[in-house]
Amino acid sequence: WDFLILFFCLPVVIFNEITKKRLLGDVSCRIVPFMEVSSLGVTTFSLCALGIDRFHAATSPQASTRPIEQCQSIIAKLAVIWVGSMTLSVPEILLWQLARDTSPVNGVVTEYCTMKPSSSLPESVYSLVLTYQNARMWWYFGCYFCLPILFTISCQLVTRRIRGTEKSESRGTKHGQRESHLNCTIIALTVIYGLCTTPENVCNIVVAYMSPDMSKQTLDLLNLINQFFLFFKCSVTPVLLLCLCRPLGQAFMDCCCCCCEGCGPDTASSEGSADSKLKTEMSSSIFFDKPRETPPPLLALGTPC
Repeated sequence: WDFLILFFCLPVVIFNEITKKRLLGDVSCRIVPFMEVSSLGVTTFSLCALGIDRFHAATSPQASTRPIEQCQSIIAKLAVIWVGSMTLSVPEILLWQLARDTSPVNGVVTEYCTMKPSSSLPESVYSLVLTYQNARMWWYFGCYFCLPILFTISCQLVTRRIRGTEKSESRGTKHGQRESHLNCTIIALTVIYGLCTTPENVCNIVVAYMSPDMSKQTLDLLNLINQFFLFFKCSVTPVLLLCLCRPLGQAFMDCCCCCCEGCGPDTASSEGSADSKLKTEMSSSIFFDKPRETPPPLLALGTPC
C-alpha cells in the first residue's frame, strides 16, 4: 500500500502544485484521500496485529519451538486488515469533490479539492457523510493516532512483564535475540508512524478551532505539509523493514539479484544445470536400483560414491 501511495498519490499532488490543475479531475480528488486514509488504516491495524503476535509469542508455553504460521492464516489476516481499512475509508470518496477558483488578478482558473459532500447524494447518505465530516478530526486522532501507539505500548509493556522472569535465561540464546530484534522492529515502526502523523493531527485540531482566522493559502500549505509527511512515512517504512528485518531484507536482495542477472542461458547457468543434473542422478542412484552391468554415471568424476 505504501508503494501505491507513492506511485499514484505523489505524482497527482506534485502535478497539482506545479500546474494548479488537478490530474484526472474529480476522480483524483476522491481517490487520493481514500488511498491516504486507507494507508493510515493499514498501518494502524498492522501494528495492532504485530503487537498481538508478539504477545502470543511471549505467552506461548513453547515459544522457542513455536511452529511457523501457515500462509492461509497470514493471507486471511492481511485480507481483514486491508478490507477493513478500505471500508472505513469509503466516506472519503463521498466527502471530497473538485472545485474551481478564478484569480481576480490574472483570471487564471485554479482547480483544488474541497471537503464538501455533494448535494446530489440521497438524504440518508448525505446526513451520514456530514456526520463523518463533523467527527472526522477526532476519528483521525482516536483511531489512526492513539489506537496504534497506545496498543503497541500496552502490548510491549505486558510482554516485557510476562517475559521478565525468562529474560535472564534467554538473553544469550538465539531465540531471545530474535524476539528482542522483532520487538525493536515494531517499536521503530510505531515511532516512525507517530512522528509522521503527529503534524497532521495537530494541524487538524488547530484548524478546527482557528479556521475562520486562517487564509486559504495557509490551509493549503498545511494540507500539503501533512501529505508530504505521509509520503515520507510511506518511503521510510519499507526501507526500515528491509534493514531491521534481516530475513525479509535478504529475500528482497536475492530477488533483486535474480532480476538483475536475468533469465537468459549463459555458461554459468549451463554449468549449474549440469551440476544439478549430476547431483540429481547421484541422489536417484541411492533410492533406485541400477543394473549391475551399467557402470555408475558418476564414477568418472572421482566422487566418494
